[in-house]
Amino acid sequence: MIGLLLLLAAGTAAAEPADICAEPITQADMNQCAARNYAEADEALNVQWSRTAEAMRERDSQLDRKYDDRPGYFETLLAAQRAWITYRDEHCTSDGYLYRGGSMEPLIVSTCKTELTKQRTSQLADLMSAE
Repeated sequence: MIGLLLLLAAGTAAAEPADICAEPITQADMNQCAARNYAEADEALNVQWSRTAEAMRERDSQLDRKYDDRPGYFETLLAAQRAWITYRDEHCTSDGYLYRGGSMEPLIVSTCKTELTKQRTSQLADLMSAE
């Protein structure tokens, strides 16, 4: 009977996994939740990037190249995005060095990347909607 109860309890737990991020307790949980938050922010950034890149390509199609030989909207955006990614990654690595080698370092790095990524997503949205 006890074995059956344990089996049922294990089946219920597997069917409804608890969200550790609701109240993370261990450092490993906090690190995992921070990494998940970053992944979600990065996904939102990628969606916004696609929208903004398309808007910049559309603006490029309207340029009169007889009088304007400067880089286009998309080319400039792409260069800026590549530089921003390098900045984000290096800055957040540096931010994490306060806890270098410790179990908290991944939390600090992921949290930094999440914050900067959300800011960049907002910047891309603003750029796309600018007239």
